Amino acid sequence: MSKQIIKTDKAPAPIGPYNQAIKTNDFLFISGQVAINPATNEIVTNSIVNETHQVMKNIEAILKEANIGFQHVVKTTIFLSDMNLFADINTVYAHYFEGDFPARETIAVKGLPKNANVEISMTAVVHL
Repeated sequence: MSKQIIKTDKAPAPIGPYNQAIKTNDFLFISGQVAINPATNEIVTNSIVNETHQVMKNIEAILKEANIGFQHVVKTTIFLSDMNLFADINTVYAHYFEGDFPARETIAVKGLPKNANVEISMTAVVHL
């Protein structure tokens, strides 16, 4: 089994002992992403819509670094600070996929890194 670290400066650097993503054989495992803008290293929290777009842009940059796209995503986990944010996050999230959506769970948690309101992790297949 091969293991490749995926790293891009177009997504925020890890804030702990982990990598942005790991590619192994036919899978890409993307670590949970919050809305840190990699250009400023500041978290986007002015609106839940903008925050969610930033999270998805960070994930998109990691997918591109691995030479794949959202159509390769098979599983998503969404962590929310408040389940009342679900509808807005769901609307933004849906715009990044065409056709078939991945499997997913959404979980409300007590707290997220950097006081974020949303964190998303994904698993993708390398070959369709």
